[in-house]
Amino acid sequence: MKDYENDVDTEITKEEILMSEQDLLQGLLAAAEDKEDTSNALPIEIARKGKVLFRFRIRPLGEDEYNKQREKATKYVRNKSMGGLKMPESTDAVRYRSYLIYTATIEEDRKKLWDNKEAWTQLKVINGPDLIDKVLLAGEKDAILEKLDEISGYSSNIEEVSKK
Repeated sequence: MKDYENDVDTEITKEEILMSEQDLLQGLLAAAEDKEDTSNALPIEIARKGKVLFRFRIRPLGEDEYNKQREKATKYVRNKSMGGLKMPESTDAVRYRSYLIYTATIEEDRKKLWDNKEAWTQLKVINGPDLIDKVLLAGEKDAILEKLDEISGYSSNIEEVSKK
């Protein structure tokens, strides 16, 4: 086994380590800032029969936001044999998908589109996720969620670094 600590070719100086640490810090800060940035929100167009019906923008979601929406779409029951502990019984997948789209829509667009009280009245719904269920086709929701997962980092965009 080769002793890399004493190998002149692989020796790393303290200056290089400090530079590397500074680069790492800058990378971490940039990643955190990018996560909160909505200026690069992804535009979505809903078009049917060659006509664009409406547009809106979605932003990336964090893992905590995905989990919160899943919890909202999950029905819980008390398990008496486990001291009344609440246990998940089932998750409404349709509802979960609508919650994700609603949450990912940037606030400005959400107010105009999904929180449009006039649309709620005319389409007989009580909230934004219900409106999403009412107006979007299953395939449209699927395409939006694919894009959402992609911009939220669920596509493989991590590069593997191999040692030489």
